[in-house]
Amino acid sequence: MVQDAERTTENTTSGSRAETGGPGDPGLDRIREVARGVWADPWWTLPNLLSVIRLAGVPVFLWLLLGPQADLLALLVLVVSGATDWLDGKLARWLNQYSRIGELLDPAADRLYIVATLIAFVLRDVIPWWVAVALVGRDVVLTLCLPVLRWHGYEPPEVHYLGKAATFCLMYAFPLLLLVQDDFTGADVVRPIAYAFTAWGGALYLWAGILYLGQVIAAVHVARTTRT
Repeated sequence: MVQDAERTTENTTSGSRAETGGPGDPGLDRIREVARGVWADPWWTLPNLLSVIRLAGVPVFLWLLLGPQADLLALLVLVVSGATDWLDGKLARWLNQYSRIGELLDPAADRLYIVATLIAFVLRDVIPWWVAVALVGRDVVLTLCLPVLRWHGYEPPEVHYLGKAATFCLMYAFPLLLLVQDDFTGADVVRPIAYAFTAWGGALYLWAGILYLGQVIAAVHVARTTRT
């Protein structure tokens, strides 16, 4: 695991560095370059449309959990979101409709569903507040790191397999936690499974965040050393 993290850090620091030559502030020039690239990419593609639909489902999902507390309908929204998440990636490959905006929308939708679920679960006393603070805080810290990387001429680090595994566990944990809120046959069996997915997913999510933060620190250190 440590070796994988080191290789990922090397890829970030050596393979993702942008050209920063020329006049002016290289960090600001890089941010402008990325913004132009996102704007120039095709926006109106089928995979992007599915990502927008996923994003539109976030407030509906949150309202179902907190308003009428229609857990089964909220679960259906979550299942549809997961299906579109799988489908938009397939369509992007089949139709060759990759775009930078699509790469940004996809993880943004995942994070928003996670945040919405955590907020609802805390308000409904499904999970303790400190669990939500730890997981949301992790995303806040990493989001604040993105402009720092851009400023120093680096792309965001590639998604680590540990981060994928963490998201996978959490996306299984949340529906299971919803199911066990109502008394039904088999709830006693499902409940420990739901808690296990939550514990493992949360731990992996935080550990992946530490690895990402380490990559950011290493990249910034290399950039400053190179310039001096």
